[in-house]
Amino acid sequence: MSNCSLNVARSTLFWRRLCAVVFTSSLLLPNLGSKPARAQVTEYCQLSSATAQQKENLRLSALKGKQDAQTRYQSIIQEQAQKLKECRSRTWPQTQAIWLRLYPCDIQPGIIDQIMDRIVNRGYNQVYIEVFYDGQVLLPARANPTVWPAVIRTPGAENTDILATAIKKGRQRGLKVYAWMFTTNFGYTYAQRPDRESAIARNGKGQTSLYVVDNGSQLFIDPYNLQAKRDYYQLVQQVLRRRPDGLLLDYVRYPRQAGSDSIATKVSDLWLFSPATQEALFKRAQNYKGLDLIRRFLSRGFVSVGDVAEVDKLYPQEGEPLWQGRIPLAQKSILSATDRQPVLQWELWQLAVAHAMQGILDFVTIASYPAKQQGISTGVVFFPNGNQTVGQGYDSRLQPWDRFPSTLEWHPMAYGNCGNVSCIVSQVQRVLSMAKPGTQIIPALAGQWGKSVSNRPSLEVQMQALRQFAPQLKGVSHFAYSWQYPQSDSDRKFCRVK
Repeated sequence: MSNCSLNVARSTLFWRRLCAVVFTSSLLLPNLGSKPARAQVTEYCQLSSATAQQKENLRLSALKGKQDAQTRYQSIIQEQAQKLKECRSRTWPQTQAIWLRLYPCDIQPGIIDQIMDRIVNRGYNQVYIEVFYDGQVLLPARANPTVWPAVIRTPGAENTDILATAIKKGRQRGLKVYAWMFTTNFGYTYAQRPDRESAIARNGKGQTSLYVVDNGSQLFIDPYNLQAKRDYYQLVQQVLRRRPDGLLLDYVRYPRQAGSDSIATKVSDLWLFSPATQEALFKRAQNYKGLDLIRRFLSRGFVSVGDVAEVDKLYPQEGEPLWQGRIPLAQKSILSATDRQPVLQWELWQLAVAHAMQGILDFVTIASYPAKQQGISTGVVFFPNGNQTVGQGYDSRLQPWDRFPSTLEWHPMAYGNCGNVSCIVSQVQRVLSMAKPGTQIIPALAGQWGKSVSNRPSLEVQMQALRQFAPQLKGVSHFAYSWQYPQSDSDRKFCRVK
């Protein structure tokens, strides 16, 4: 069970304004010739260019069928795995991870080996492989019982399990391999299914996220919808059959809109207008007065003095309107409808926002449950500013990350872009200040080694700035492999599978 308790009020004005709303979640649980080269490491546990090149030469020779090269290649892989483990144990950060997307072209012989070798060369000991994104899953086409198509649909490769291969080859090199997944963003292909229409989130303007997000491919679902929960639960179970070392839940939020719409200031801005979300909201009412006012507020975006007076007349046997979390002061019942209307309208707005957020929290619980059962680590990926108030409104992503369980890994995307490290440090500080003691926090940084990119300092500079937070921070991740090897990423993305 998850709830919004009064001690949340310590964190920010954001939660102080919501602390009166106490929700009980309802969870969907399962019924449903030379000696091998010595690994020479540099700062950050990176291998020397000479060592890396010798390994690459052996990989290429082994690919041509040279048995001696294959033996030496495997030997150097094992040696470097041990060296990496030793180096990371004595070098901050103890966990250094990288984000990776695989493509159909990566099924070609030797490609996964090359990718994993490069990751080890840069001193990484974890890799986060994207297994569900843009409405596709990284499962074999013939072993994919989910509602989404497989990433690899190449004729003749229907049985190819590239995820299982990547996990195996990563572990051979001393890497922990996590499965990185979109969460409430189910992708465009889900929207093409007529039988899933009611599972799609809608705002008060009748829009789905396909019409409000720039690239038109992000399809966010109603987190209260039972079918959406079942679909995602089955997906997680299939991914975990490959036994990754961890699970990472990304896009754990609602869509972010552009311009002034990036701030939710009225009920029609919220994604509350799909059947399951509305039904769950109405169930939060604790008397008929409360239910009637919730319905009126949702349909018009406000309640008038006349509404308050009319509801009083309709249900004279009841006292104050009640819903979960509402504890009216005793004297309110003797106030006039004119006096009570502003308070009731404000409290209904808080109820609507908190209800939307609770849907996200419940979905995280459901999504992480199979991994919890199997003892597999789970992390949540979020924007440090995704839970903020903005003036009288809220960040439209409504990402209540400071209420994510402390038993999960927290992966804040510290992508601050101000030309130096100050905004990045500020974002990480905000997360550290709001996390419970013992929460494992692994900030994600965007950039490249050795040079600034997109107005962000190099990865070295960013990491040096965050080192001040050790030992509270023991891990850092880097977005992404494609940034570090852009040409390789492009070649792999657009090649023709041989």
